[in-house]
Amino acid sequence: MKPKLTLVGAGPGDPELITLKGLKALKSADVILYDALANAALLDHAPVTTPTVYVGKRAGKHGYTQAQINSLIVESAFRHGHVVRLKGGDPFVFGRAQEELDHARAFGIECAVVPGVSSCIAVPELQGIPVTSRGVSESFWVITGTTKDHALSPDVALAAQSTGTVVILMGLRKIDEIAALFAAAGKSDLPVAVIQDGSTPRERTIFGTVADIADRVTEEALKSPAVIVLGEVVRLAPNWVEAEVRRLVA
Repeated sequence: MKPKLTLVGAGPGDPELITLKGLKALKSADVILYDALANAALLDHAPVTTPTVYVGKRAGKHGYTQAQINSLIVESAFRHGHVVRLKGGDPFVFGRAQEELDHARAFGIECAVVPGVSSCIAVPELQGIPVTSRGVSESFWVITGTTKDHALSPDVALAAQSTGTVVILMGLRKIDEIAALFAAAGKSDLPVAVIQDGSTPRERTIFGTVADIADRVTEEALKSPAVIVLGEVVRLAPNWVEAEVRRLVA
């Protein structure tokens, strides 16, 4: 038995949006530690005898601290062998993957990474919103809405000065602050989309502008996890015109 850790990106939520390499890792796992944003249906691809441990963390609800997860990875690798750490989206996009890899390597554990489909691109894409589009947006920002200090990232203010698309993850609770920063940059009319539970049957999407998006989120009672997209590319969504008509006649 050789201890090994494989970090696998589970994709944005739809269980069909995992890679073939990710499925192969699940099938070879001796134990699986999975996150809240990883669809539990993916566990069906593992051998029925493979133990699974839920180590998910939601906003304000952490069953395990990151330090405990790191220790559990090492303990599981030496006890079982091949640990598959199933993480939502892509492990290297706000997934704290490097911390887990560094901790495992410190114990001499072999490590591998299987990239995943990130919600920062896939979730807008499934709504017909390209993060870049010729003549509309030449770049895109991906920013966490909540830093390790639980504050809004200062990068949001910088992004508000840009002409690029801005995608904010884990920022729904700070939608008022985000909108205020873009309004202060003179972008009150900038289109915004907020997509809850993207790529899953629970998906809900609202459209608006910087000026009214915070009120719309409250009115529609959107919940985390949600992806916030700010930029002119939002107008390219097939449902944008219909949403605009409803908004203007309301």
